[in-house]
Amino acid sequence: MLNWEHIFATRATRMRASEIRELLKLLDRPEIISFAGGIPDPALFPAQVFADAYTKVLTGPSAGTALQYAVSEGNLALRTWLASYMAGLGVTCDASNIIITSGSQQALDYIGKLFLSPGDTALVNWPTYLGALQAFNAYEPRYDRLIPLGNRPAEDFATAARDAGGEVKFAYASADFANPTGETLDRATREKILDLADTLDIAVIEDAAYQSLRYDGEAIPPMLALDIARKGHINDTRVLYCGSFSKTLSPGLRVGWICAAAPVISKIVLLKQAADLNTSTINQMVLADVAETYFDTQVATIKAAYRARRDAMLKALATHMPAGCSWSKPDGGMFVWVTVPEGLDGAALLARSLESVKVAFVPGRAFFADGSGGNTLRLSFSCANEAQIEEGISRLGKLLKEAIAGL
Repeated sequence: MLNWEHIFATRATRMRASEIRELLKLLDRPEIISFAGGIPDPALFPAQVFADAYTKVLTGPSAGTALQYAVSEGNLALRTWLASYMAGLGVTCDASNIIITSGSQQALDYIGKLFLSPGDTALVNWPTYLGALQAFNAYEPRYDRLIPLGNRPAEDFATAARDAGGEVKFAYASADFANPTGETLDRATREKILDLADTLDIAVIEDAAYQSLRYDGEAIPPMLALDIARKGHINDTRVLYCGSFSKTLSPGLRVGWICAAAPVISKIVLLKQAADLNTSTINQMVLADVAETYFDTQVATIKAAYRARRDAMLKALATHMPAGCSWSKPDGGMFVWVTVPEGLDGAALLARSLESVKVAFVPGRAFFADGSGGNTLRLSFSCANEAQIEEGISRLGKLLKEAIAGL
């Protein structure tokens, strides 16, 4: 049998299967209460709105355009709408500052390809989004821990990177309702990240996949907006804002975007041309129509549903979790992050949970660049109703109580 390993590029050794993608298969097992997949509830998709938009696009004068190749930058109508949307977040820009990607995951891959040479350093949180680690891993970086409010001097990051044979290239963070922790960076922390980036002369990657899903508290300006306030113009900023329609309108259409300084967007356009030429033309045209007419309505609908489920999960955790466990209390998004006592391992707990109580979650270790965090779990409340959340957390609490008693 042919041995492919000696033919593969060295970067192939950094590729790992996504634990989350594998766990999504559990959604097809009706006996499992799943808190695993951080995905939207399909019952909340505006299916008829999309059906009407596809009919409109395919039966009007633009049908030929919809089925044709398109420019790599993306559909102008969609980018124009996004420029207006970004303005509402405090980001003054125009269509030249936006490129459409096939989901924000493709944006992360492009960013890794653009900035990272083998041995370069990416600064990430401990824990951080697993998909970002997967996207960056192919470009063979090393990771260093981003602690914006710590007392580690900037030069220490630079020295450690040079000693490892590269340079610090960017800091990556999800500022609002992060995957996996659900936590939000306050304004002071965002400013500290910008301070660090200015000192090191690096980029900042702002993953804003959940930005629209705020249930409590006042909105905080994106880091891109804060950097524009410092620099005066988006083309003088160092932040790349990665947005997505996947958590608001539909993940199936695979449409995301990057908003950044025009010189950076120009380089990413070249990557897009080499990778897939353009994101689906018809999907972009449909999304432009749906975003224009229905975005605010859809966001209001899903926020009401997810807020209720978030509240149900926090109430159930307070009721059923044994002593020694703690959890985040997110102001938005889709996730609650649970820390269990040292000595327990999330992967082993998952195996026991699936076997004995039929509850799925994501073990936390995969979200740590250094493989630590074995005693953590990610719970998603987006696809379970309130009754399922109560029952599932009750079962999980009993399992954890037994596991802790066995330590």
